[in-house]
Amino acid sequence: MRKSILSVSLLSLSLLSCTTILNHLPYVYTIDINQGNIIDQAMIDQLRPNMTKRQVIYVMGTPMLADFFHENRWDYIYQIKKGGEDVEKKAISIFFESDKIKGIQGDLKPSALPVVKTSTEQMVDVPPRDLEKTLWEIMTGWVDYDGVDVDKPKPSALSQ
Repeated sequence: MRKSILSVSLLSLSLLSCTTILNHLPYVYTIDINQGNIIDQAMIDQLRPNMTKRQVIYVMGTPMLADFFHENRWDYIYQIKKGGEDVEKKAISIFFESDKIKGIQGDLKPSALPVVKTSTEQMVDVPPRDLEKTLWEIMTGWVDYDGVDVDKPKPSALSQ
């Protein structure tokens, strides 16, 4: 009886240790798991007092939690588990009064400095094109269509 209890406990202990060992094996790739709304400091820095709900959606996206009982509170929740690391959690609550931001509460705070967002767009000068013929003229030129029907006789000066 003691041998069976000992063997069962040894077997269960070895199975439990396998999961711990398998989670920390070197050279084993584990994927990053993102859950919720991705929140970063650059997004929070763009929030300003008196922004409308529509502007907040443009900056932050739709909220993860929009409570029916608290329509003036939006919650953004984000969790990331990078391979082999602990879970990192971020949560932001945005409070509205008459559809404008009243306050922000959470793990990240907006900066007091104005946000200067540099543009990554580039201007390209395109030279003008010389279009001598339209697309229809080019296509009808392939079949030698000049706009005159061949089947109809041309009026002559004698028949008038």
